[in-house]
Amino acid sequence: MDEMDNTMIGRGRDAIEMIVDEGTFVENKVGDADFDPEYGPGSVVGTAKLEGTTCTVIANDAYAFNERFPVVFGGVIGLEEGYKMATAVYRSMEADADKPLAEKRPLILIVDTPGNGPGKMEEIAGMNKSTGGYQLALAEARKAGHPVIAMVIGRAISGAFLCHGLQADHILALSKDFGTMIHVMPITSISRITKMDIERLEELSKVNPVFAPGVDFFYNLGGVQEIVNKVEDMRPVIAKHVKEVAALKAAGEYEKLGPWGRGLLGDERGGRVSRLKAIAKMNEEFAAVADKYLNA
Repeated sequence: MDEMDNTMIGRGRDAIEMIVDEGTFVENKVGDADFDPEYGPGSVVGTAKLEGTTCTVIANDAYAFNERFPVVFGGVIGLEEGYKMATAVYRSMEADADKPLAEKRPLILIVDTPGNGPGKMEEIAGMNKSTGGYQLALAEARKAGHPVIAMVIGRAISGAFLCHGLQADHILALSKDFGTMIHVMPITSISRITKMDIERLEELSKVNPVFAPGVDFFYNLGGVQEIVNKVEDMRPVIAKHVKEVAALKAAGEYEKLGPWGRGLLGDERGGRVSRLKAIAKMNEEFAAVADKYLNA
């Protein structure tokens, strides 16, 4: 077995070719927009076809290095990368603005990122606005009817996953056998913030998926819709979920998709059993005092 056969980490460009129809990916072209290849080199955007359907592809390039922002390498999403990805989303929406719901192009997010690029210059220039803008773009595209599918092929970590993945309608992931990593914060960092012993957190992670990183735990939380066990299955599984998402949107069942849908799925799988109860309690308490504020 080739050493690259058991991991997809760092292989975002390879994943594009594995997923889309052969020879259809056109990089740096979305709708009528052309993207400067020198801008945001850590991000890969373009147009392709998936089973004959035009789609927008957004991925990471782990081998790119942004000379203007040296912390951007290895798949990091930096200031320019966030804006480039967000622009690709908005150009997709513009291209399909006059099309019926059934013809809104899917957005395929290929996720392999170790995080954002929190360098001094990025923070000064407003990297938070860049990544926040990308999150907003995906949320708007999702609500406008575009099926948004995230395929985690490697690392999905911290704020970079928040902007490049968590706003998708459905999140898919390669199994842990490929070294796939999903977590917002490692246990060591949780320990540092909560002041709880690492040993205690490790014990909690065995019974509570909230404390545990990993694809399987995220699946229990409802965060991952489906785990993909073979790289050759990525293409048909993504195509299947595009159709499922489109059908739900056609039926007006948006509440079953995106962040809200993942909460419902986590409740069904037993990983987030307190969420709906907490929401119901908050709604109850708000309803009891709402008239004192809404009519003020």
